[in-house]
Amino acid sequence: MSEFDKPLVSIIMPAYNAGSYIFQSIQSVVNQTYLNWELIIVDDGSTDNTAEVISQINDVRIKYFRQSNQGVASARNKALTLISGDFFCFLDADDVYPKNSLLCRLQVFKANSEVSFVDGVVRIMDSTLKQNKGTYQPSFRGNPRVELAKLSGRCFMGPSWMIKRVPNFNYCFRSDLTHSEDLIFFMSISDHGFYDYTKEEILLYRSGHVSAMSNLDGLEKSYVAVYNLVKDEFKGSNFIQLLLLKVKIMKIMFLSFLVNGKRPLRALKSFIYLLFSLK
Repeated sequence: MSEFDKPLVSIIMPAYNAGSYIFQSIQSVVNQTYLNWELIIVDDGSTDNTAEVISQINDVRIKYFRQSNQGVASARNKALTLISGDFFCFLDADDVYPKNSLLCRLQVFKANSEVSFVDGVVRIMDSTLKQNKGTYQPSFRGNPRVELAKLSGRCFMGPSWMIKRVPNFNYCFRSDLTHSEDLIFFMSISDHGFYDYTKEEILLYRSGHVSAMSNLDGLEKSYVAVYNLVKDEFKGSNFIQLLLLKVKIMKIMFLSFLVNGKRPLRALKSFIYLLFSLK
């Protein structure tokens, strides 16, 4: 067994009505060049053939659990109570890992013991995974706390981090939010160490089959939660940082309602609401 086969990596996969895509997602884990992993699948009350598709793949490293429908954050929280790995990461049931996704991130951890989070290049694909729609390339190294608070995008585009597990720490997503729960989760653990990244591709992100802006009211609520977290818990935040964050959130929500929802009155209402709510 090589040195890189020693740490156990726990992969968390929430699934809800993912029958059309989950076989490909699971198979991308089975095909990893790094072998010492466990895949924790939490079926969040699917009503399609998700469970049947999962049963077609026979691998003792795959562990399947089912719960009533409670949302993606709850499904991830369930999985977090079940993991055994030295490291853990996330894979949505419609996305795909390139074959070296686990190995290349573990190599970054091995190179620097101070690193607690490792990211990498994410290729954004269409719903068929045939057309490349863009690429996310991290551009930051260091403690990610301030960058996350600024919503800069230099070290965050979604749950693509691999995380060095801290013993006896209670990892938990906020299940009361429909958006930004992954950002808030990373904020809550951002003082555990440094963020780094590999220049290799670690994720194929499937876009286009579900609208990310289908629940703008939920997005607005989540951004208020992000702002309050930065204000209340990030001691390094100052007035200018908070003001810049407030302006960015107001701009994002105004344009989201105006462009995606085509609701100018709601966009104006959101602008006024956030103006007085983000204090």
